[in-house]
Amino acid sequence: MFVAASTDCFAQLPFDAALKKIFDLEYSRVEIVLRENGNQLKPSQVVADLESAVVACRDTHRLTPVAYFFDADPEGPDFYKQFTAICKLAKATKVVVVTVRAGELGTPFNAEIERLRDLVKIATIEGVLVGLKTEADRMTQDPDTAKVLCDNVKGLCLTLDPSHYHHGPMYGAKYDHLFPYVCHTQLRDSNKKQFQVKVGQGEIEYGRIISHLQKFKYQRAFCVNIADMEDPEIDHLGEMRKMRLLLDSLL
Repeated sequence: MFVAASTDCFAQLPFDAALKKIFDLEYSRVEIVLRENGNQLKPSQVVADLESAVVACRDTHRLTPVAYFFDADPEGPDFYKQFTAICKLAKATKVVVVTVRAGELGTPFNAEIERLRDLVKIATIEGVLVGLKTEADRMTQDPDTAKVLCDNVKGLCLTLDPSHYHHGPMYGAKYDHLFPYVCHTQLRDSNKKQFQVKVGQGEIEYGRIISHLQKFKYQRAFCVNIADMEDPEIDHLGEMRKMRLLLDSLL
């Protein structure tokens, strides 16, 4: 098990600048976010020039990529083409996990099952695991539904973002039964009132999450995903450094 940071921590910066910030904070591993309307690497760029994308994801200021987060509309016309290209990118850069978002609430259950089966089939060809992100306003909002999705799609895993069970419509939901399915995590501190708070002021029990995942022989990343807060009195870099030191102390 190891600590990583997401390029989403510096979503406002270009890709190379975000990597440099993460490296300067003494992280050694990174989750790379691919988002069409973002400032960094875009899924369409991976489709258009896979070789250049591979070079970009290898030239990471000595950071080791450990996961990709494909943040795209599952109903988008190029979704499968982009996902396939990202799986090829993952294989070329020796990354095992590609995270995707679940369908929005209201998506027909059987249609979501078929979509996820298609994604797992594509990923398996490249030796990649699909991590379905646990997230409010999506079909994984309810931990029970997230488990049922995994039980109905052989090989499907979860990217656990516990903040969505400590804030929002599913506040207080129990999610221990999801730990056997987890292949990746995205972490920040959260409480009932705010999705993201200063480290130590929220309700996330990192030690408990780590110990539960250890029981299921989890060997992957604990990925810090702390966005820059609007409050000028909050030191974003300091919060990221604090989270890294906290997680390192628990591992």
